[in-house]
Amino acid sequence: MGPTAPRPASPVPAPGHESPALRARGLTVARRRASALLGAVTVLFVAVTVAGAHGVLLGYVQAGAEASMVGGVADWFAVTALFRHPLGLPIPHTAIIVERKDQFAATLGQFVQENFLNGDVLAERIRSARLVPRLAGWLADEGNAARFAGRAADLVVTVTENLRDEDVQRVLTAELTRAVDAVEVAPLAGRALRALIVGGQHTEVFNAILSGADRYLASHAAELRELFEAEAPRWVPDAVYRRLFDRLYNRLRERLAAMQADPDDQTRRQFEAWITGLPDRLETSPELRERGERLKREVLGSAAARDWSSSLWGRIKEGLRTQAADPDSELRRRMADVLVAAGRRLGSDRRLADGLDRMVESGARGLADQFHDELAGLVTGTIERWDAAETSSQLELLLGRDLQYIRINGTVVGALIGLALHAIAVGLG
Repeated sequence: MGPTAPRPASPVPAPGHESPALRARGLTVARRRASALLGAVTVLFVAVTVAGAHGVLLGYVQAGAEASMVGGVADWFAVTALFRHPLGLPIPHTAIIVERKDQFAATLGQFVQENFLNGDVLAERIRSARLVPRLAGWLADEGNAARFAGRAADLVVTVTENLRDEDVQRVLTAELTRAVDAVEVAPLAGRALRALIVGGQHTEVFNAILSGADRYLASHAAELRELFEAEAPRWVPDAVYRRLFDRLYNRLRERLAAMQADPDDQTRRQFEAWITGLPDRLETSPELRERGERLKREVLGSAAARDWSSSLWGRIKEGLRTQAADPDSELRRRMADVLVAAGRRLGSDRRLADGLDRMVESGARGLADQFHDELAGLVTGTIERWDAAETSSQLELLLGRDLQYIRINGTVVGALIGLALHAIAVGLG
C-alpha cells in the first residue's frame, strides 16, 4: 500500500491577538497551578493519615483532603480524556477529540445545515437584522458614500488595468463598425444638413469659407507670389509678373470681402441654391448613397480608425486613473451623490425597501435550498481532512487553560463536599 499524503493540520483560529506560544505558556502555567493544588491536598491527606486522624479538627482535615484529592484526580482524568489517553493507557472513551473527529465533523456539518443553512432560519435572521434600513442609513451618510465611491472607483481602475488593450481595442472597433454599419451616411448627412439650413447656419458656413480663404491668402502671400513667378515665361520681366500678381491678389481678396459683406451677392445665391438642394440629393440619389457607403467602409477599415480606437481606450484609462485618485473628482462626486440619493430614497420609500427585503430574503432562501448540501459537505470534508492529533493539540491550546480551572474547581468543590459529608457523618454518629 503506497504512502498516504500528509494531512493538513487543523486551522484553529487564535482568540483575540494571542500567539500560539503565548497560549502554550498560559496553558503550562494553568496546568502547573492545578497540579500543584492537587499535589498539595495529596500531601496533606498522606501526612494526616500517617500521623493518625486524632481529634475532631484533624478528622475534618483528613476528610476534606481526601475528597479534594478524589475530585481533583477525577477532573484531571476528565480534562485529559478529551485530548489524549490518560497516562498513555488506551482506556475506552478517552482521547475523545482524536477518536471522534470524523464523527464530530459529520455532526457539525449536519448542525450547520439544519440551523444555519435553512431557508426559514436565514429569512428570519435577515428580517431581524433589518439589513435594508441599515443599508439605507449607511448609504445616506455622505462620508460613507464618499468612501464607497472611492473604493468603487479604485475597483473600476483595477478592472481596466487587468484588461488586455488589444482585446478592448478589438471590441471597440467591432462595436463602432456595427453601429456605423447600421446607419447610411448620405441620408444622415442630408438630414443633418437640412437641420443646418432650417436654422440658417448655412449662411455662417458660407461666411466661414470666405473668411478661411481670406486668412489663407493673407498668411501665404509670399509663398503664392513665388509660385506665380516660377510659372512666368523667362522673357517676361519679373517686375511685370510681380505687379500682375499683386493686382490679382488684391482683387481676389477684395472679391472675397465683397461676397462676405453683400447678402445678395450672386455667388452667395448660387451657393445657397446648391446647398438647399443638396439634402434631397443626399437622401434620394443612389450614386451619392453608394459614394457615402464606400467612404464609410474606407474610413472604418483604415489604420486611422484603429489608431483612434486605441487612443480612445488609452484616454479612457488615463481619465479613470486620474478621476479615481482625486477625492474631489467629478467621477467620485457623482458616484457619491448617486449613493446618497439611493440611500435616502431607500429610507423614505417603504414600498421600495419592502421589495428589496423580499428580494434579499428570496435570494437567501434560493441559495440555501440550492447549496446547503454542498456547504454542509464543505464543513464536514474540511474537518475530516484535518490531522486528528494536531487538531486535538490546537484545541487544547485554545481551551485547555480554561479547562485547568475545572480541575482547580473540582479540587476545591471536592474538599467542600468532603467536609460536608464528614460533618453529616459526625452528626449522625
